[in-house]
Amino acid sequence: MASVLKSQISVTPLSETIGARMTGVDISKPLDAETVADITQAWLDHIVLVFPDQDLTQEQQLTFAKHFGDTGTRSRRPEQRPEGADYDAGIMLITNVKDDKGKYVGSLPDGEMYFHHDMCYMPKPHKGTMLYSIDLPSTGGNTRFSNMYRAYDLIPAELKKLLEGRTALQVYDYHMTATVDIDGDLTGIHNLSQPIFVRHPQSGRTALYVNRLMTARIDGIPRDESDTILEELYSISEAPENYYEHVWTEGELAMWDNYCSCHARTDFPATERRLLRRCTLLGEEMIPAS
Repeated sequence: MASVLKSQISVTPLSETIGARMTGVDISKPLDAETVADITQAWLDHIVLVFPDQDLTQEQQLTFAKHFGDTGTRSRRPEQRPEGADYDAGIMLITNVKDDKGKYVGSLPDGEMYFHHDMCYMPKPHKGTMLYSIDLPSTGGNTRFSNMYRAYDLIPAELKKLLEGRTALQVYDYHMTATVDIDGDLTGIHNLSQPIFVRHPQSGRTALYVNRLMTARIDGIPRDESDTILEELYSISEAPENYYEHVWTEGELAMWDNYCSCHARTDFPATERRLLRRCTLLGEEMIPAS
C-alpha cells in the first residue's frame, strides 16, 4: 500500500524485495530540504527509486542528482567520448543509436548484460546511479535490480564464517556477458580487490558485494573452490525472488544504491532504438563488514 510523506510524495513498493515508485514530485524543479530528506529516506528504505512521468534535460538530471551527493565525471576527454562535447562530463548515454557515420553515440549498446555493481573495480566505487529513459524498444531491455542485503542474509552460516573478512578480485574490460580471464595479462584492465561483505555507510547494514560480470575470484582460496563458492553466491543473489525486473516506460528516472544492490539488463531487439541517459554519484572506499 502506498504511503504519503509530509511533502505529499507517494511511495509505492514495486516488489516485496526491492524498489519503490515515487509520485507527486517534479524532479525537473529545485527541491526543498524536506523533499530531499524524504527522498533520501525512501532511497535508504527501498534501495531503488523510480520517478515516472518526468521531462528532464541533462542539466535538470544533474541538478537533481546533486541533491544527494557530488556527481561523477567521465574519465575520457570530451573528444574521446562517443556522446561528443555537447554533453556534460558527468553524462553517459546508454544507447544503440548510431551517428551518420555508423558510430555509436553512447555506450553499452545492444544485448544482455550480466548482474554487476557499477564501478566496483575502482578504489571509490560510485554510491549511486541515475538512469533516465528517452527512447525504448517495443520489448526487452528491462533492468533487474537485486537486493544484496537480502542476499547476504540468505548465505548459509558456515559459508558466511568462511568468507568473513575476505576479499574478491573485481575486473572489468567492457564486455557485458563475460568475466575477464584473470590467467591472462591484466595490464590496462581495471581490477581491484574489494571486501566480499560490506557495511553500508548510511544504513550500517551488511550487503554481499560480488557479481557475475566483474567478480573474478575470491582472494586466498584455490581457484576451483572459489568458482564453486561464487556460483553459490550468484545463485542466491540472482534468484528471481531476490530481484525486481523493471519494465521501462519513457520519461522515467530510476536511482539505485550501488552499495547494496546490483543490476542486470535483459536482451532486446538490436533493430530497435534504446536510449537512456546516465549520471552517477561519487562514493567512498568500501567498508568491510565487521
